[in-house]
Amino acid sequence: MKRILSKIVRLVQTSRAEPAYDVAQNLMERAVALAGSHPYQAAELRSAAAAYLRVVR
Repeated sequence: MKRILSKIVRLVQTSRAEPAYDVAQNLMERAVALAGSHPYQAAELRSAAAAYLRVVR
């Protein structure tokens, strides 16, 4: 979980100029890319995108 949170923090820091949906979309795209090989990490990324949208909205 710590590794996922660090990825989210890095993503948010590098994309401060992006609208909120772009950050969530990026997380979801990464989740889709990982779905076949790492389903648990993909699920964590999907839940992180949903949590990000709940906080931002």
